[in-house]
Formats: sequence, structure tokens, C-alpha cells
Amino acid sequence: MEVIYTLIPGMIFFGLVFVAILFWAIKKGQYDDLEGDAHRILLDEDEEPQESGEKRKRVGLNYPDED
Repeated sequence: MEVIYTLIPGMIFFGLVFVAILFWAIKKGQYDDLEGDAHRILLDEDEEPQESGEKRKRVGLNYPDED
């Protein structure tokens, strides 16, 4: 029973610290663009756009059945 007198204030302290970290992250803009990274990961900036009408072979990108 004596442990509860230590645990309850400790958990309240940790809860307030986590809430303070949450408000700090919101103030710094960590949650402003939730969709940007999800869409940016799908874009491949290293590839050149493929010309229409001409199918180019690139090593490592074609499946063996397409040869």
C-alpha cells in the first residue's frame, strides 16, 4: 500500500512530462504535414521519365518474362 503513494505522483509527473513534449512537438510543427512523407516515398526521383512509344530496357528493372 505504501508503494501507491510513490507510484501515483510519479505517474502524474511522467504524464505531465509527456504532455509537455507533445505540446512542444505541436508547436515546432512536427504534425503539420502528415500526408507529405507518405506521398513522397512513392516518388522515384532517380528514374528518368519513360518516352512514349519507345520501350527501353534497363538492367534490374525488367522482369525476365518481358524480354
